Amino acid sequence: MRVIQNGSRAKLPGAFRDLVSMMPPQAIMDEVHYENTVEMIDRLMASGKLTKGQELYMETLVQLVQAYEAAHHAIKSLKGIAALRHILAAHRINASGLATLLGVHASMGSKILNGERALTVAHIKLLASRFKVRPDTFLD
Repeated sequence: MRVIQNGSRAKLPGAFRDLVSMMPPQAIMDEVHYENTVEMIDRLMASGKLTKGQELYMETLVQLVQAYEAAHHAIKSLKGIAALRHILAAHRINASGLATLLGVHASMGSKILNGERALTVAHIKLLASRFKVRPDTFLD
């Protein structure tokens, strides 16, 4: 059920209490409420110069959206071999290219990517330096 109805493009009230009566700020519990809250933030941002009440209301909604996104839309960061595979793909480097980069036998690149061999500390330092990432990116 959408909270924001037709006519949602009408001018928004300037007073905090009037905005609250339109859509009370509360913990976001589902995707519909999330979408409604984001839509209200978008409307406020598009309305130009905000009143103090609108600024306070929008900041309240932004904090609620951030809390919901942290719990439900979190981006999981890649670690270990998954991160290495992703970085190599982005740089169009295959297993033999990895072996060349690390200065190891050609078959070691695929063994590392398949989890048959582990990266050494020297490999991790080299990869971190080459791709400008933190060394712990390559640790599981």
